[in-house]
Amino acid sequence: MSTAEQQPQNPENPGHPVSDSLLGPADIRELAAALGVRPTKQKGQNFVIDANTVRRIVRTAGVRPDDVVVEVGPGLGSLTLALLEAADRVVAVEIDDILAAALPATIEARMPARTDRFALVHSDAMLVTELPGPAPTALVANLPYNVAVPVLLTMLDRFPSIERTLVMVQAEVADRLAAEPGNKVYGVPSVKANWYAHVKRAGSIGRKVFWPAPNVDSGLVSLVRRTEPVKTTATKAEVFAVVDAAFAQRRKTLRAALAGWAGSAAGAEAALVAAGVSPQARGESLTVEEFAAIAEHKPAVREPVL
Repeated sequence: MSTAEQQPQNPENPGHPVSDSLLGPADIRELAAALGVRPTKQKGQNFVIDANTVRRIVRTAGVRPDDVVVEVGPGLGSLTLALLEAADRVVAVEIDDILAAALPATIEARMPARTDRFALVHSDAMLVTELPGPAPTALVANLPYNVAVPVLLTMLDRFPSIERTLVMVQAEVADRLAAEPGNKVYGVPSVKANWYAHVKRAGSIGRKVFWPAPNVDSGLVSLVRRTEPVKTTATKAEVFAVVDAAFAQRRKTLRAALAGWAGSAAGAEAALVAAGVSPQARGESLTVEEFAAIAEHKPAVREPVL
């Protein structure tokens, strides 16, 4: 009998192993001890030790049998194994030398029938510009708290084939990403995430499912790629420049906050009026479409007369 035949199969997803191949608390600690790994706050390492939680993440992400999933920061492989059960292919991006070296062996040992459906990219996710194999259709990850937003936005920008995303981040970050205009935590992450996708909170995760347990709660955020991009003649960089300027001084009116961006307060007011936005409004009240409209009306820079 072959290895694939010997391994219990998932009746809901033929050819995929059942979840007794997943890692539990004892497995995680044994792997870490064998590798000499001690999770550090500096690297934002908090390993998920609860199989039910990774099952829930995969289920909430809506991972399909034909999906190519990219995972950032797989760590010891808890979520990776659960993704391999459900997806056609998983590409894991890991920056840590020890964890990256060990992960393929973990996949081979616990899910040998799926090793040909797994690929590892040993790199900083912020530096990755291409991935092996077919284009990714989904991003599912437990993102380190200290780099969650830049990693998320970078992946969405560089890999437009990613249709659906589910990330686990610090609860406060989850709230900011999913905030709508008018919310007190609505800010740069909220607007920029909305440039790429429709964003919503998708659940909460307690501290006890991690090792070591973090000092904060975590949240799930779902992002579904916009079927149509934001309608604007401005570039993404031009729109994001307005967003950054507006929230750099978020307590000020946009007339004042955008003065540097426009060259003067009067120039900012002219751009705002042309975009149909009140000069007395503040950035926290604007949609991404309104920021785009402002970007379209940036005053032309006058060359100095010599």
